[in-house]
Amino acid sequence: MIIKLKVFENYKTLLDEDDIRRAVARLSHEIIESNQGTKDLILIGIETRGHHIASRIVTMINTFENASLDCYSINPQFFRDDINNKHQKPKIDLSVDVHEKNLILIDDVLYTGRTIRATLEAIFKLGRPNNIKLAALVDRGHREIPIRPDFIGKSIPTSNSEHVKVFMKEEDGIDKVGLSKEQIAKS
Repeated sequence: MIIKLKVFENYKTLLDEDDIRRAVARLSHEIIESNQGTKDLILIGIETRGHHIASRIVTMINTFENASLDCYSINPQFFRDDINNKHQKPKIDLSVDVHEKNLILIDDVLYTGRTIRATLEAIFKLGRPNNIKLAALVDRGHREIPIRPDFIGKSIPTSNSEHVKVFMKEEDGIDKVGLSKEQIAKS
C-alpha cells in the first residue's frame, strides 16, 4: 500500500471520497429520471474504473427504485482506432441482450472520445439498442470526435498537458480524482 500511496502523491486532489459519492448519487438520480424508472435499463461500465462506477450507480438505483438491475462491463480495446489490434480476434462478451434496451455507458474520464467510439462499435456488434446514453464521472474536454456525455459527475477543464486520473477503492484502495501536470495517455 505504501508504494501505491506514492503514486497518489503525484496528483493534486480534484475530488475526494465524499465528492465522488455525491457525484455517483447525482448520476444515479439523473439516470432514473431520464429513463423514467428502470424499465429496459442496462448499465454498462467501461473497464476498468468505469465498471466500478457503474456498479456503485446500479447499487444506488436498486436502492432508490427497489429494483434488481445488474451491472455489466465491456472492454472496447479491440475496437480502438488508435491502437493496433489487427492481429487479434475481437472478444465481446456482455452476457446480456442489448436489443431494444436503453443502455447507459459509464466511463471514469471522458477525454478525446475514442474509447466511447470504440465502445459504441462493440455494442452494435451485439445488437441494436433503443437508445444509448453516456455518463462520465469526469468530463475534461478536448474531444477529437463528436461525443458528448448525457450525464456528468463533474466537468473539469484541463489542458492537454495534464492528466486526470480516477482512483477507485476497488482497484487502488482509495477514492480520489487527481490531476497531474504530466500527460500520460489519451483515452
